Amino acid sequence: MSHPLIAVTAPVRDSDIGMPRVVLEAGYLQAVRVARGLPLVFSPLDEEDSRQRMFELAAGLLLTGGEDVDPARYGQAPDGARTVSPERDAMELLLLEQALERRMPVLAICRGIQILNVALGGTLFQDLFTQRGQEIDHDRYREFDGHIHSIRSDSPRLLAEVFEVEEFVQNSAHHQGIRDLSPELTAVAWAPDGLVEAVEYRADGAAWTCGVQWHPERKIEERTGTNRRLFEVFGQEVRRASSHHRGE
Repeated sequence: MSHPLIAVTAPVRDSDIGMPRVVLEAGYLQAVRVARGLPLVFSPLDEEDSRQRMFELAAGLLLTGGEDVDPARYGQAPDGARTVSPERDAMELLLLEQALERRMPVLAICRGIQILNVALGGTLFQDLFTQRGQEIDHDRYREFDGHIHSIRSDSPRLLAEVFEVEEFVQNSAHHQGIRDLSPELTAVAWAPDGLVEAVEYRADGAAWTCGVQWHPERKIEERTGTNRRLFEVFGQEVRRASSHHRGE
């Protein structure tokens, strides 16, 4: 399959005409093209049966940024969490569970790395400034395409083709982050203040499954470098897994 379907999750927002709308930054769609895939967009507005039929066609899963994960999902009361979407949590947790069962490659971005961690038993800082201190201001949404802070990598296995250098600089647009890392995930990159910036899922027989805390889709226009390579490698793994499942 030269251009496999990649499931891309999207949030729902209110609009000024009183009707909900599905919102997805164009960078994610461009990133799927860089991965040589075709986007198949999923939102909490989908009917469950339709969503299931659609997901059976997908060969990869891209979890995107957005709302905070509901703290109830990791056994905590609200303490700094802002806007949550229980409907989106439920949708993404189910898609992620099915993707891992099917050994489907997964790339989880920003909120995505957080829900990946929660799905596998980890917890989050609900608000980095109040719960952890702010040696680095990670919540730099207005500078989303800028270079905010350095990231140090540690010779990761699954991301070895992506992190070709031990340190690089990325954007930062989040107020939450990984607190207790899931025992099923391996941290492979950190911000200077020690916050986890990238993880891998290395279960036996698992497909390529990685999460990053920054927004690589917002720097996808860079012809070389970590961000573009991340999607290129993701696309390679999606095609490889798809061919394997078809017995090619």
